[in-house]
Amino acid sequence: MPNFENLRKKAKRFKRWHQDQYYPVAAEIRHWLPRYRDFNDPQILALEFKLADAQELVAAQEGFGSWAALKKELADMSATAEQKPASQPTLLDAQPQLFVGDIQAACDFYSRKLGFTIAFIYGEPPFYAQVVRDAARLNLRHIDMPAFHPELRQREKDILSATITVDDVKALYLEYSANDVPFHQPLRLEPWGAKTFIICDPDGNLIAFAG
Repeated sequence: MPNFENLRKKAKRFKRWHQDQYYPVAAEIRHWLPRYRDFNDPQILALEFKLADAQELVAAQEGFGSWAALKKELADMSATAEQKPASQPTLLDAQPQLFVGDIQAACDFYSRKLGFTIAFIYGEPPFYAQVVRDAARLNLRHIDMPAFHPELRQREKDILSATITVDDVKALYLEYSANDVPFHQPLRLEPWGAKTFIICDPDGNLIAFAG
């Protein structure tokens, strides 16, 4: 369960970054708050950005329509948790980091071919980005050399960079087939019962989709 105090601090941090003209925060604001969608980074940083706006951004990241709704849900969850015995921490999210040679080319592939949206691109020239589709987030990191040694690729042909779980893997496979996505492995039924396919991005990262 997210800690409300940590979320309050996170909202204050977003507001401070906006005040400090920290450019990566503009991409976060544009992605999570629809009213900023048509503004570029300098325009967003020039606009007034109150603590209430930052709290709304944090609430959107947590899947809530407002800060008040987030606050109420956390209060309800806290009350319920107090009635239960202490448990181990729960891992809430994972964001694989993929190594790519060209950030813009990678973003184009994931957005145009795989249906992701670009959450942000950072750096001049760009060296870091994040792409998002539903609950799946992939971080893209620029490097100037291959992430995998050629001999390793020759020996181990199915090294995955990420696995994404899908509720309807066949429908996604048909979507990607229509988009001429390069497949490393076509859709198949695995011995353990899952249906999977694997795509290969322009940098050789293998992404498995499983349902």
